Amino acid sequence: MKALFIGGTGTISTAIVKRLVNELQWEVWILNRGNRSTVLPDEVHQIIADINDEADVLEKIKDLSFDTVCEFIGFRVESVERDYRLFSGRTRQYIYISSASAYHKPAAGYIITEGTTLANPYWQYSRDKIACEEFLMKKYREEGFPVTIVRPSHTYDERSIPVGIHGKNGSWQVIRRMMEGKPVIVHGDGSSLWTLTFNRDFAVGFTGLMGNRHAIGEAFQITGDETLTWDQVYATIADALGVELRTVHVSSEFLAACGEKYGYDLRGSLLGDKAVSVVFDNSKLKQIVPEMRTTVRYDQGVRIALSYILEHPDTCQKEDPDFDAFCDEVIRVLEKAKGEIAGL
Repeated sequence: MKALFIGGTGTISTAIVKRLVNELQWEVWILNRGNRSTVLPDEVHQIIADINDEADVLEKIKDLSFDTVCEFIGFRVESVERDYRLFSGRTRQYIYISSASAYHKPAAGYIITEGTTLANPYWQYSRDKIACEEFLMKKYREEGFPVTIVRPSHTYDERSIPVGIHGKNGSWQVIRRMMEGKPVIVHGDGSSLWTLTFNRDFAVGFTGLMGNRHAIGEAFQITGDETLTWDQVYATIADALGVELRTVHVSSEFLAACGEKYGYDLRGSLLGDKAVSVVFDNSKLKQIVPEMRTTVRYDQGVRIALSYILEHPDTCQKEDPDFDAFCDEVIRVLEKAKGEIAGL
């Protein structure tokens, strides 16, 4: 079996590529700009190109055809329109990576299935993903284009620890605040439910869809089975660090408004995603990929990630003084307001 990955070196795709090569003996091709080829197995075939340069891509893929083409970096409908032109007739299956943030916010119920309405008034990113899905499914219905839609939720690997909010340099500054005994911000009251998935577990579900005829023309969400409150997410990180957790709960709406001053789109990532309780029903996926299950609990994944992050300061410990200042300012303003109210 032969697969082509557009992208292929991100948090999710790297784990999938490694599983295909090391465990499932697929022939894997990667099409990207070649900036992170060191994370790939030696057996991978690489096509170095800008996917947006259609003439160059056509020249480089020439007469190649694939059992599955996997699109990981298609964020706007123009990207999937391009892929349709490039790969129609060249693949038996085209898997598009959408997003679970495309589900209606807030959903009518906290249990999410593939039938949950797609609509997100808070986040343009999610609306663009919905537009991509709609184009591809239209091509499937009208022309038989062999699309499979995959909707990941919050997936992580050893290079990053999931947190509710962070700055432009990732989650390290939140970890550092914990290590230094500083308070950390948890959105809402910390009781909303969230699902976190380690990338190796995600790869099992994804590879089970590859080359699977039952997946054509269908959408699947792929997540782990473990659900945590956000308070539990942060407490698990603190436990792994061996530090006392100091949390400050802040309204998601307040954070979204404050984030604009610092250039953070928290309206999308919070109000359009993390602020809402979600529990995913993965029964549709498990019907055709019965081996899908959670093998890396969050407490285990956090320790795996912390070990890697602390051992790789140059690449994983990117300081973010702007986010630090944002947290301090939000907490200062809240404490001042509390003090003023108490003095009335």
